Amino acid sequence: MGEIRVGTCSWTDKALVSSGWYPAGHRDAEGRLRHYATRFPVAEVDSTYYGLPSTRNSLLWIDRTPAGFRFDVKAFSLLTGHPTRPEALPADLRPAFARQRERPGVDPGLLDDVWDRYSGALEPLRASGRLGTLVFQFSHRFVPGRPAVEFLRRCRERAAGWPVAVEFRNPGWWRDEHADATTALLTDLDAGAVAVDMAQDLPSSVPPVVRVTTPELALVRLHGRSDAWRTGTKEERFRHSYTREELSEWVPRVRETAERAQEVHVLFNNCCGDAAVRAAQSMRQLLGLS
Repeated sequence: MGEIRVGTCSWTDKALVSSGWYPAGHRDAEGRLRHYATRFPVAEVDSTYYGLPSTRNSLLWIDRTPAGFRFDVKAFSLLTGHPTRPEALPADLRPAFARQRERPGVDPGLLDDVWDRYSGALEPLRASGRLGTLVFQFSHRFVPGRPAVEFLRRCRERAAGWPVAVEFRNPGWWRDEHADATTALLTDLDAGAVAVDMAQDLPSSVPPVVRVTTPELALVRLHGRSDAWRTGTKEERFRHSYTREELSEWVPRVRETAERAQEVHVLFNNCCGDAAVRAAQSMRQLLGLS
């Protein structure tokens, strides 16, 4: 049986910080992470999607967490083909970014430079054993087909030697007609398949398919079950308080996954107030982890 780790998709979310979950004396940057790490053994870093990480932050995260803690780190937006603000790039890379903005796709040379900055800053996490996986999340516009497969292969080649997990926001990848091919592709790429929980009555609903495509690590991300998934504000999209019955649906799936993977990370992304940490604590209890 692999090790099951449960946590949340952010420990710095403004709604969480303002909810009162952090006790007095633990509300600065250092105190928050140190307190979080006493409650959970894994956390997702989402700030790296919006801007490139820094070596300094990696070293601080190592210093503020115990040995064995894991960080799952979101890939920078440009690396996954998402719209990216020029200000999110280092100043010396902005001219190259501006030159290619009117062309289809992104210059592979620029992506190589961005990857070098991104991975270099995260190297301390990997060297210290704190890195769980890099999470490559692809948008709803990333549809199954040859161009997407080729882009995925280039992403994996760029990240050779690094642990990678892939989350598809387009439901087509995990619908019945594509699920086996998607599983085979991710297995061939040695990339973990991210299982998701979300509302299932929307055109954009991603099925809660669980496939283990790497033996080292499997990832489950629970986004809440809001009907405003693609239409509302961030607060509306992720506002959901999981019931014990909803969480119980995932207990056998997580345990079965742990029979095939060395580690299973279960991360809650219903980041509205303290809903995510409450759900994570409940899931730990249901799994017999606390």
